Amino acid sequence: MSQHTPNELTTVFKRDRELITRLKAENAHFARRADEYHEVNRQVHRIEAETEAASDERTEQLKKQRLALLDEISAIVTRARADAA
Repeated sequence: MSQHTPNELTTVFKRDRELITRLKAENAHFARRADEYHEVNRQVHRIEAETEAASDERTEQLKKQRLALLDEISAIVTRARADAA
């Protein structure tokens, strides 16, 4: 697998890399969501790169799951950013 998987959290939150690292270490809920996002994102990438087969329904389900996780992660990052200000 390439190191250049699209939509990795460190890419999505470029300006918050240190905050993401801190949240992963200090917030168990965030760490679980980040791990889950990472796994789902990798699955989507493998399907889109055609290295893994999946039905259209499965692909859409994974994309919706990834988006829901990203929404939750974004909310946590936004709150943490505000708390740090």
